[in-house]
Parts: sequence; structure tokens; C-alpha cells
Amino acid sequence: MLHVLLKPIRATVEGIGRVLARLGLIDAGRAERVSDLAWPRIVTGVARMSKSTADVAMVGTALGASAIAGVGYAIPYWALAFMFGGGIAGGTISLVSQRYSADRREEASVAVKVSAGFALAVTLPLVVVFWTMPEPLIRLIGTGDAAVAYGARYLRVVSLAMPFAALNLVGSRTLVAANDAWTPMIVRAGGAVVNIALNALFIFVFEWGVVGAAVGTVLANGAGTVVFAWGLVKGRLPLVGPLPVRVDGAAPHWNARTARHLAEIATPLALTNLAQSGGQFPLLAIVSLFGPEVVAAFVIALRVRDLMNTPGWGFGLASSSLVGQSLGMGREEEAAAYAQDTLRFAVTMYTLVALVTFAFADPISHLFVDDATIVPLAAALIRVTCVSVVLWGVMNGAIGPLRASGDTRWPLYGQVLGLFAFALPVAYAGAVTSLGLIGLYLALLFETGIPAVVTYARFRSEKWKLVSRTYRPAVSET
Repeated sequence: MLHVLLKPIRATVEGIGRVLARLGLIDAGRAERVSDLAWPRIVTGVARMSKSTADVAMVGTALGASAIAGVGYAIPYWALAFMFGGGIAGGTISLVSQRYSADRREEASVAVKVSAGFALAVTLPLVVVFWTMPEPLIRLIGTGDAAVAYGARYLRVVSLAMPFAALNLVGSRTLVAANDAWTPMIVRAGGAVVNIALNALFIFVFEWGVVGAAVGTVLANGAGTVVFAWGLVKGRLPLVGPLPVRVDGAAPHWNARTARHLAEIATPLALTNLAQSGGQFPLLAIVSLFGPEVVAAFVIALRVRDLMNTPGWGFGLASSSLVGQSLGMGREEEAAAYAQDTLRFAVTMYTLVALVTFAFADPISHLFVDDATIVPLAAALIRVTCVSVVLWGVMNGAIGPLRASGDTRWPLYGQVLGLFAFALPVAYAGAVTSLGLIGLYLALLFETGIPAVVTYARFRSEKWKLVSRTYRPAVSET
């Protein structure tokens, strides 16, 4: 599967970059560097989101709409690993990229170890909570005894994968910060392919149902953590070769200044992720008021939207890495040029993906479930997400330089404003008034559109350049 994804995605990304360069919209040299970092991360994103999508499709095929709804109720809890872990890893890429470009390798090593400590400190308590009380948590947002039971069984087991998932994000961002997107692609996308195979075995052969999907996730994420840890400590991986960053096993393992800077950068990012993905908790609770068929259709649409969002994995991290490296060397205008070109590149890619998905919304819906009631609902919601995901592309393209510079508060403000002032109220209005499903459609648009406007406005202000001076290696010594 990984080989099947690799060539067409690489050719598509590089081809779009060349076309934009010929049109004079971006610089050819910068387009090449962005492409080199972006396409492996997009492959990783497609593989990993395909895994999540396959989970839903497999349990739907094996167990029906109630299982889809149950897994859908559990996914926001499981996603907390990526919300908090992604925030920590966002701080990692900011600190490591600037220290790598300034040739401060020991400081980069300490930043990685501090990040790993943060990741464990945040996720291990969540494992305890989700293992001991999954059913009450699922009932907070879910309805229907069958769906709640499926969700509780899935959540209890999949929670064991949360520390591994967070550590994998730290390992991946460490290498991307040092211009190596290939190794994370091999490890994480390869793990996703193995995960899909394990899930198929556990669900259809062993007949473990939703528990089988969860067990496959735990095993695949645990294996990825072992590979990242081995490679970063040894400085190389078999069949891959030397890695650009090596984590020294000797002391120091902690630095208070590095920890403070990581917390300052990572906390707003984690809260942004929480507002973005954690918003699914109240949103799913509202969607459940529409009935189980709408819940199943909504979960399907979100899985498709997550798959469409995979360009953001590549372009957002490419921007963070390249902008961070330029800032680490004090080249602010070069950083701005990389940021602007990557944003244009990203929005173009998102638009093309959305157009294709919009055209094939009906057959895509049939891949998940063969129900005459659910399929048209899912297709309509998928088409709305095609518009909302382009707005997400604007946000992901603009957030890269903010993340690289440490200016991470404004994306949080935009996310909170979009969710609580717009998306949730209009969704609830749809559930309790004649507005109906139009409320859900508007909620999906506001959920990404408002953060996109706020984040892009902050990017255009260029105040992130000033913020970055606080976190550069030379400043960290004072």
C-alpha cells in the first residue's frame, strides 16, 4: 500500500509545485524544498487517515451502523493523544529546527528528551481514566445502548496506544525539523499499513469486532515508538541509514529553560488542537439529537474530511521546518518567503483534492455502509466538508510560520471563537428548530472558516517574526 501511495502523491505534489512556479505564483527553488519535505508527510497522513477510515468501514461492514456510531463516539477521546501530543510536537519542531540550523545539536537533543517527558506526563493519566471508566465517558456524548457499548469497548483498549501515539509525534517532528521527512514517512506510514492489515485480521478472521480494531492500533503504535526510539538514540536505522538528529542517552535529560519555552509554545497549540478536535465532543452530542442515522453519516463525513486534510500534514510541517530554520539563522525575510509560498502551494492542493472528492461523494459514501437512509445523508455532508476543508487548508498553511516562530496563541483564539461562538450554536439550532440539517452544514463551515480568517490575519501581520526572537538559540542562553 505504501508503495502504491508514494509515487502518485510525490508526482502530484511536485507537479503542482512546478506549475505554480511557471505561473510565477511561487519561487521554483522554494517549491522544490517545500515539495521534498511535504510529500512524504502527505503520504504518512494519507496512510494514517486511511487507517482510521478503514477502521470505520471495517466495523461498519462487520457490525453495522451502531458500531460506526460507537467508534465515532470513542474517536474524540482517542484523539486526545494527538491533540496534546501534537501540541507538544509543535513545540518540538520549533525548538529543534532553530537549534539544528544554528548547529546546537546538544540543545536539540535536550529539547527532544524534554518533549518526550511532556508527552508521557500528559497521556499516561488519560490511559488510566479511559481504561477504568470508558462507558460513562461515551454516554456523555453518545446515545443508543448498542453504540455506547461498542464505543466503550473500543475506547478501553485503544487508550493503551495513547502514549505511543504522542511519542511518535515527537519523534516524527524531530526529524522533520532537521529536513528528514522520509524516515517519519517510512515509520509512521508503514505502521499504518501494518495497522490496517492487523485490523482486517482481528475483525474479520478472529471476529474481535471493535476490540480487534483497537488492538491493531495499540500494536502498530507501540512498534512505531520502538523504531523511533532506537533510531534517535543510535543515530541511524537499518535500511534507512544515518539520521540528522541523535538523542544523547547521557545527561542532561532536562533543562528548565527549554521546558519553559516548550510549554509556552506547546500549550496554545495543544489547546488549539483541543478546541479543533475536542470540539467533536459537544458537536457529536448535538448531532446525536438528530438520530442514529445522522450520527453515522456525520462520522463518515468527518473521516473523509480528515483524509482530505492530509495535505496539511505535509505543508504545515514543511512550513514550520523551513521557516524555523530560516529564523534560527536570523533570516526573517527568507522565512516570510517560505511561509507565503507554502501557503499558496497548500491551498492549491487542498482545492484540487476537494473538487475530486465533491464529484465522487456518492460512491465514497457507499464504501462505508450500504444503507439507503444513511448514504444520501453522508454524501451531502461530505460535499459540505469539501468546502470546509479548503478553509482548513488556509488555516494549516498560515499556522506553519506561527508554529515555527512560537507565536501560537492566535490560532487558539480563532479555534475557540469559531467553535463556541458559531459552530456549536448553529448546530444546536439545527437540532431543535426547523433549520434542520442546514445547521450542521453551517457548523462545518464555521468550524474551519473562522479559525482560517483569524490565523491568516495574524500571519499577514508578520508579528510572528518579532515573537520568534524570544525563542532563538542565541536568546535561550540569556
